[in-house]
Amino acid sequence: MAQFVNQRDTIVLEAVDGLVRSSGGRLARLDGYPHIKVVVRADWQRDRVAMVSGGGSGHEPSHAGFVGRGMLTAAVCGDIFASPSVDAVLSGILAVTGDAGCLLIVKNYTGDRLNFGLAAERARALGKRVSMVIVGDDIALPDLPQPRGVAGTLFVHKIAGAVAEQGGDLAEVTQAAERVIAGMRSIGMSLDTCTVPGSEREQRIPEGMAELGLGIHGEPGVEQVAFTGAHGAIASVIDKLAPTLAAGPQVVLLNNLGGTSALEMSVLANELATSAIAGRISHIVGPAAVMTALDMRGFSVSAMPATAENLAALHFPVATPAWPGISSVGPVAVQSVPQLVPPVAVAVSDNPAVRRLVVAACEALIAAAPDLNALDAKSGDGDTGSTLALAARALLGAVDTLPLDDTPALLAAIGRMLGTTMGGSSGILLAIYFSAAADAAASGENVADALRAGLARMQQVGGAQPGGRTMIDALAPALAALEDGIAAAARAAFVGAQRTATMTRASSGRAAYVGAAQLAGHVDPGAEAVARVFAALAK
Repeated sequence: MAQFVNQRDTIVLEAVDGLVRSSGGRLARLDGYPHIKVVVRADWQRDRVAMVSGGGSGHEPSHAGFVGRGMLTAAVCGDIFASPSVDAVLSGILAVTGDAGCLLIVKNYTGDRLNFGLAAERARALGKRVSMVIVGDDIALPDLPQPRGVAGTLFVHKIAGAVAEQGGDLAEVTQAAERVIAGMRSIGMSLDTCTVPGSEREQRIPEGMAELGLGIHGEPGVEQVAFTGAHGAIASVIDKLAPTLAAGPQVVLLNNLGGTSALEMSVLANELATSAIAGRISHIVGPAAVMTALDMRGFSVSAMPATAENLAALHFPVATPAWPGISSVGPVAVQSVPQLVPPVAVAVSDNPAVRRLVVAACEALIAAAPDLNALDAKSGDGDTGSTLALAARALLGAVDTLPLDDTPALLAAIGRMLGTTMGGSSGILLAIYFSAAADAAASGENVADALRAGLARMQQVGGAQPGGRTMIDALAPALAALEDGIAAAARAAFVGAQRTATMTRASSGRAAYVGAAQLAGHVDPGAEAVARVFAALAK
């Protein structure tokens, strides 16, 4: 898998420099490359307790992304998923530790414990006041005597960092960190492992499965479970997490493990806010990428008691852009839509033949959604089928409220519904098409002529013409052949749609920005949708 890197050996060095260069002067790094990779606060005066953390790289923005006022004073960066050396950790401690002392925050992995622990001993031998806490928030393996440190580490950075920034002494800062560690729990889930630069991705999780409780270095989880969507994913995670939580309201951290889209994370946030523990969640941090595993397609949930003390520290301002902030969790706020136009009164009527046609067209579009999406992915954003299916489902659900025995009113009602339920330019154009057809039908035109009038208006507004590789390439010949019957129209639509596969230039839509090589041999999804509808009507 291609990645935006140069060489595996230099990726961390270049990433650290990129972070420092783009920090606006907030950050600096220690000399000593390539063996010592330490990011520090550029404004640090050693007048308070220093906060030092770190570990292997690949978890960005952790840990260097959280160096700044109110959180870490220094982050010691190892190579990808590898603990930094004792000398690197010691350099970080010595660079930032003054009379107030230093707290080391270490995730519970053997290499980190050993290297940070020995560095702490050496720093103490040099007269530095150093304390160390071990974070072990992962509850995936309940019988493990040394649970792993994962995303909950950010709670420790934030809360202990707030105490330190406000002048707390080393004992107070350490106690705050230990209190947070004792009360927090985390677990994650992923659909895939991660891609370590320079290595092949491990194909461990089969299609249709998700791994529950895997580590942030791609380590196998506690079990693989059937993947049934976001709802099932959150339910599985909460099933493991809920029994371990302390009593009372909770703050949750919804963490992106690196490869999950922002859209998916928002869906997961909604599921979390309506999950079995919804009544106990008072605040949320994220959803955001805070402790990633390179490009892992997964998420984790961390929880801790929402005490007044914890909330005050989590709300304490910081100068680290990577910290996503904390928000209260509540119901979905809904505001009424302004009444732009008076509602249209529709006299509901039934016509069994027309009903069958409407239902057939809608069912055809719903069934064709995967195929249309696949065609659209060749030249667009892969959503034509989903967009049309969404509108078809809405129309199907409202069929009992339509004026099925009044052609002008029916065409107008369909136009209004498509304008509301369909997104993008297709929805607007089809709304114009049916509205114009309704006007023509109301003026006495027969159905075929009314539909052709709708096509003319759609072409006038949209600008597309036959040969432009759009739905018109199937719709225009179908309407032209409609006088010979619906079967003839279906054949003409099919031929017109197939012809678009030979067209290497599109006149409108996203396909207009795609090269000829990507268009050749692929039918336009809009034209294919028209052909599918006419084929269903002909049956």
